[in-house]
Amino acid sequence: MGTQGSRLHTSSQDPEEAVETTCASGKHGCECRKRKRTAHCDCDSEPDEEDALLDTPRRKKLKSTSKYIYQTLFLNGENSDIRICALGQEWNLHKVYLCQSGYFSSMFSGSWKESNMMVIPLEIPDQNIDTEALQVVFGSLYRDDVLIKPSRVVSILAAACMLQLDGLIQQCGETMKENVGVKTVCVYYSSASIYGLDSVMKKCLEWLLNNLMTHQNVDLMKELGVDVIELLIQSSDLFVMQVEMDVYTALKKWMFLQLNPSWDGPIKQLLADADAWLCKCRTEMGEEEPFLKAEDGAPFTPVFRHVRLQYIINDLASARILERDNILPPDWLTSVYKSQWFAMLRTEHDNDNGPQDANKEEFESSSMRCGRKLTKDGDYCWRWTGFNFGFDLLVTYTNRFIVFKRNTLSQPCGGAEYVVMNLDSRLLSFPLYVCCNFQYTSPHMDRCPDSPEPESSARSVS
Repeated sequence: MGTQGSRLHTSSQDPEEAVETTCASGKHGCECRKRKRTAHCDCDSEPDEEDALLDTPRRKKLKSTSKYIYQTLFLNGENSDIRICALGQEWNLHKVYLCQSGYFSSMFSGSWKESNMMVIPLEIPDQNIDTEALQVVFGSLYRDDVLIKPSRVVSILAAACMLQLDGLIQQCGETMKENVGVKTVCVYYSSASIYGLDSVMKKCLEWLLNNLMTHQNVDLMKELGVDVIELLIQSSDLFVMQVEMDVYTALKKWMFLQLNPSWDGPIKQLLADADAWLCKCRTEMGEEEPFLKAEDGAPFTPVFRHVRLQYIINDLASARILERDNILPPDWLTSVYKSQWFAMLRTEHDNDNGPQDANKEEFESSSMRCGRKLTKDGDYCWRWTGFNFGFDLLVTYTNRFIVFKRNTLSQPCGGAEYVVMNLDSRLLSFPLYVCCNFQYTSPHMDRCPDSPEPESSARSVS
């Protein structure tokens, strides 16, 4: 065996549990969440204690002026010199404020016909933009701070991108990153890809890599498209609960939901119904035809291609499930069996040349991903299913140490034990998720743990 990697995740509050403040002010009602301590909303009731302490005369004057500008010029439209018409509504605005927008700045400074018009009809080609979003975006030109509700951020982002308001676009991105959760991750990822927010896309993928397998959700699985799920399944950072077979099982449930979006049962019933549905498909298509070769199954082929079968077929029970489901083409399994056989044939040659180190690219693309949930502090000991490579690996957690132990009672070298992690108790919170990645290579013949190791060999697990 060669290199291994490990990481852990601790529980954290879901962003959707954050408290949102609901407020209303006159005919321009709003529902908002403060992003900054210093943010101010016309519909705030009373200043908190910290705001009261910081309310110097100069600050009070600035707040009063900002409120006056917003109320008098934007909401009331006093001294307006231009009217914007869009989506059946009108806004009486001011060119000097509109010029903060790159869209209007170019319009007014160029030789466009709109530069001298008093009434400008605004075409809205983006369906994500509605009148409420335009109200927020136009209003942002008249105030320092904008309060954005997470459920409204996509519409506001769309309007901000159309009007080329870089500051507001950045604020929308920060709001999205702070509120990624099971109900928002898919729509945020899709919107970020449309409007070019790479950091938001990265945050969404990170959330999915950590939560897809550990907190399976029916609605989330329905929303995940082929392109996104393919990115997740091929990543070495995917947190796999238990072993690689569980990735295949999760994909089977996901595929069933993609083809049966009206299914509305509990998550515990999902696998049984997916298996029953596959059985019906096999009966209709004939036992010889693998599902991915059928018209309905073909679109899912790129995703199942990334299942790391080499760590599934070594477990007899898992291999029998693959055969029963008949989702994968037989030649996929045959090629894996052949590669495993050739790897065994190469072992004797490799033994004469010392241990072979897996490079980073190979490790990330083909390492075995294993995970475990520790619900509370205490002592734990477990085995991960599928280690049918001639050794038995025990994993223990005790006194903040994660230890690997190789049981080799029948071997002359005896057992080998390695401390993989020593966790800082100040940073620990439960439930704790432990994930390890393993890469198998050919070990040197007759090596014992006490014998000298070459500098290039992996020492954590041999």
